[in-house]
Amino acid sequence: MKKIGIIGAGSWGTALAVLLNNNGQQVTVWSVIEDEIEMLKREREHKDKLPGIILSEDIQFTTDLQEAIQGKDLLVLAVPSPYTRSTSRKMKEFVAEGQIIVNVAKGIEEDTMKTLTAIIEEEIPQAVVTVLSGPSHAEEVGRGLPTACVVGAKKEDIAVYIQEIFMNHVFRVYTSDDILGIELGGALKNVIALAAGVADGLGYGDNIKAALITRGISEISRLGAAMGGRKETFHGLTGTGDLIVTCASMHSRNRRAGILIGKGYSVDEAMKEVKMIVEGVYSAKAALQLSKKYNVELPIIEQVAAVLFEGESPRAAVDALMGREKKSELEN
Repeated sequence: MKKIGIIGAGSWGTALAVLLNNNGQQVTVWSVIEDEIEMLKREREHKDKLPGIILSEDIQFTTDLQEAIQGKDLLVLAVPSPYTRSTSRKMKEFVAEGQIIVNVAKGIEEDTMKTLTAIIEEEIPQAVVTVLSGPSHAEEVGRGLPTACVVGAKKEDIAVYIQEIFMNHVFRVYTSDDILGIELGGALKNVIALAAGVADGLGYGDNIKAALITRGISEISRLGAAMGGRKETFHGLTGTGDLIVTCASMHSRNRRAGILIGKGYSVDEAMKEVKMIVEGVYSAKAALQLSKKYNVELPIIEQVAAVLFEGESPRAAVDALMGREKKSELEN
């Protein structure tokens, strides 16, 4: 039995608490929101985020960050990406030298264009920072439906250690040392999912969604490779796999927000309606900056950013993509 501290009691943090508890681990979940922790203690169910999934009495809940961190064999950082830096900063004083942190959020910091593991390493230099990602909606993981993910770590023995803690008969975990590729795939697919949702909201059908997925992974691969990720990573679970599930599922907050924008909602209205952090909105601006820095063409992401930040109409954005100059599908 391992002692696990989960930092963040949203849908993903709660689902992973269920998974790890079922694996026989001793789990403590932290949230800064006192009402949320009291509700979880009282109801043994996250009624807002994961209704119908009952939480074992063995899972502990706390608002004391020190209690959630100290003495734990593994920490899971599950706060939304905009709060990764501020939460990491609060965690630093309690994290021991060599303590392992598994980041499970997806995003790129808007101002610095840094990945989340880079932020965590910057704020908590004494930690061993890793990532767990893949096509894994919390709603399905919490219910015990079959899922496959990838854990990324610089050292193979650390990746295998985490793999053994998380893996069971319904949650398959692969290992990789391409942390950067895993993170970029997880962050950038949210931007493409917004585009897929916009197309759905416009009533444009399945053909354009298939085009957005395939051309979207092409954009992700181009940028990711330019930044130092491995191309095969972007065609694996944390690239193509995550992109497919996020573009196709109504569990996807990014797709749902895109649908609303396609139907005429403003970006702010769509985010309020979804009632959760829409990671793709934050990653789109960073992705656009990265495309300029690395001189990589990202037409879909550029049009998503134009809709989100420049007031371009969704229909005009699709027209702009369809009307681009003739090209070969195969790159040099």
